[in-house]
Amino acid sequence: MITTQNLLEARFSDLEPKLKEEILSIGSITEVNPGDILIQTGQNIRSTMLLLDGRIKISREDDEGNEYLMYYLEPGNACAFSLMCAMNNEKSKITAVSETESTLISIPFEYTGKWMNDFKSWDEFVLRTYRSRFEELLMTLDHIAFRSMDERLVFYLKRKMEGEGSELHISHQQIARDLNSAREVISRLLKKLEQRGALKLERNVIHIIDISLTSQV
Repeated sequence: MITTQNLLEARFSDLEPKLKEEILSIGSITEVNPGDILIQTGQNIRSTMLLLDGRIKISREDDEGNEYLMYYLEPGNACAFSLMCAMNNEKSKITAVSETESTLISIPFEYTGKWMNDFKSWDEFVLRTYRSRFEELLMTLDHIAFRSMDERLVFYLKRKMEGEGSELHISHQQIARDLNSAREVISRLLKKLEQRGALKLERNVIHIIDISLTSQV
């Protein structure tokens, strides 16, 4: 049987043993279901979350309610935005939704800053988290600002595959919402990919057959 301690050891192996003991002692373990909202825009952030298992989608909304996918949180990661908001006592500027059944540990904000002074491995982990998210955000921005919708769709599918494999359980409407596009546009582009043999479409399921064929719609 896989315990929380086993998951922490496996996902956060770079952290010092004493720090992992404190995380288990102080942290609050939460198991969530697909679709559960973990953080909402405008919410007061009192803790940061470390993901032990599952996948979490981080997105941002504009003033008109349009949603933009920013990145996915994978096991062994912390939410950079919740870290920043927690340490600065700010309200959330993002929304976090669990994509799968997920297990996470919530750390009260008063410890996130303290540990940066007490544990070198935590300080390095936080800096590595910021750098990784910054690089991923630059990549996302590049696709939004400089790429066509067909290229953005292919980029999106590849990111989904990294966490879910070649069988993606998602509707065309959800993809359109994540990419801030129209469902009809996404359906048309997916159909083109299917015609080229890159994937096979079923209701709310996309089977990726040959990812190399998605390089151009």
